[in-house]
Amino acid sequence: MSCFLMACSPKVTTRKTPQKDAGAQPAAVVKTEKKFTDASIALLIPFNLNTTNIQSGTKAEMEKSVMAIDFYQGFKMGVDSAAASGLNFRLKVLDTRDNTEQLNSLMKSGQLSGSDLIVGPVFPDGVKQITNYSVSNGIPVVSPLAATHPDEFLNPNLISVVNNIDLHAEKMSGFIAKTFDPAKTVVVLISTRKSADEALAIPIRAYFTKDKGAKFTFQEYSSVYAMETARVPGKRYVVLVASSERQFVVATIDKLSKMRNAGMQIDLFGHPNWSKQNYNTDKLQLLSTRITTSYWVDYKSHAVNSFVKKYRSLYHFEPGEYAFKGFDSGLYFGKLLAARGANYLQYLPVEKYKGLQNSYVFKKDEQLGYINTSLFLLEYKNYALNPVE
Repeated sequence: MSCFLMACSPKVTTRKTPQKDAGAQPAAVVKTEKKFTDASIALLIPFNLNTTNIQSGTKAEMEKSVMAIDFYQGFKMGVDSAAASGLNFRLKVLDTRDNTEQLNSLMKSGQLSGSDLIVGPVFPDGVKQITNYSVSNGIPVVSPLAATHPDEFLNPNLISVVNNIDLHAEKMSGFIAKTFDPAKTVVVLISTRKSADEALAIPIRAYFTKDKGAKFTFQEYSSVYAMETARVPGKRYVVLVASSERQFVVATIDKLSKMRNAGMQIDLFGHPNWSKQNYNTDKLQLLSTRITTSYWVDYKSHAVNSFVKKYRSLYHFEPGEYAFKGFDSGLYFGKLLAARGANYLQYLPVEKYKGLQNSYVFKKDEQLGYINTSLFLLEYKNYALNPVE
């Protein structure tokens, strides 16, 4: 079999299945329950090689292909590292083209049969589309990039790597509950009540009105301007902003900074999407701003620097966000298969992982599958985002 995009290690065989043979039935895969000597992983990713044109393609089209290649290269490096433990891997790389018909063709043609693990599709529609196949064939599916809540898929074999918004709300709320004094603190939720805001606002609201945070004085406003008029002197205000709409956030941060400079004690908690947006760092630091995120890279780490150097050596390019994501996924699941064999899934909740960019602590839900509950809380300090916990 031929390799795709990079050289194979002795322990890893990689191939991209030719799409023109999509209708052909593959040879039967014989498994043995007594001894697990090799693992078959199917990687479903939207390379879009059939349509991407470097000269005429749009930026969005090109970025999708770059993301796919970056993730694949990192994933392959992770599986290569896991292969050092002695298990042989057969990595089948399939281009989903981000297309429902193409994904249906891959499932119907039998190209996924015999897989011990399917990684991808990377977008929510594809994850939803593969659910019935995963359930009926008993093959676990890793959703490596989608932050969609698993209750939209209802697949007990689904492994959700990226934290859903409820977990972000729980992380922020739990930190507030254990860090601040309820007798001296007012918790304020700023939500416009738009659907995008409410995804984060609903679980926060529930936590501070019905759950563990009910001991705090809780207030909610549609804007920070309304909050200012109800200020109680001598109280510390912990403000959670549920929006990531840039114009609204800029105005909110600006007003809170003025209130802070006027003597009001304020701690700000922002939407997870703020980590990908650009706001005034001085104001964020003034407000001791904290945000949650599913990933964070410590570029001072020896392991990170080693990965970057190896990636540069192999591809003559800098590893991006998706290369790190791919490496962590490939290494974790590769090591899990090598250590636990065919019954690896039952060990998922006890096999924790701290990677280059992501950490994994999975909990099992009988209907929703395996959900990664580990995420970071970062604070703007010294002109950088640094982990608080």
